[in-house]
Amino acid sequence: MVISMMTLSQGDQSVNWGDQTGYPHKMGVEKMTRLHFYFHDVQNGKNPTAIRIAEAPGSKASSTLFGAMNMMDERLTEGPDPNSKLVGRAQGFYGFSSKSEVSLIMGMSIVFTANKKFNGSTIVVLTQNAVTHTEREFAIVGGTGYFRFARGYISGKTYRITVPNSIIEYDCTIVHQ
Repeated sequence: MVISMMTLSQGDQSVNWGDQTGYPHKMGVEKMTRLHFYFHDVQNGKNPTAIRIAEAPGSKASSTLFGAMNMMDERLTEGPDPNSKLVGRAQGFYGFSSKSEVSLIMGMSIVFTANKKFNGSTIVVLTQNAVTHTEREFAIVGGTGYFRFARGYISGKTYRITVPNSIIEYDCTIVHQ
């Protein structure tokens, strides 16, 4: 990876905003971490964790809800029981992105809270999610804290669906600094 420096100029003034530049930059030894937990999507009841924030004029008439958008703050737990130990939250959005099948585009930060090692660290997911497929894969595109410079993937497997709520089993493979 090469990091470059830029100089901005306005008239006769020059401003250097990149005072810490190294050529080439070494990232150091990478680690691989594997995590396993359950994602709980609750869309109804007294305390939903995903709510509709927008929808296109034809979304309700569409068999795939194409054009609808939800915001989420989902529980992540150690086991499939919603009352099992909380390990973090999945916070972000998902939009129904296909006219031909129920499929989402998801952007979320998985924020870990369970232990001292991972507490406050995140992994960032930006991915397509074909929800009717029992097994699917999600892209990890970044992270913070313990998972700084993260990349990798999540294997998502439907554990249980009680429409409109679901529990998804997540197996994460994370490569990070």
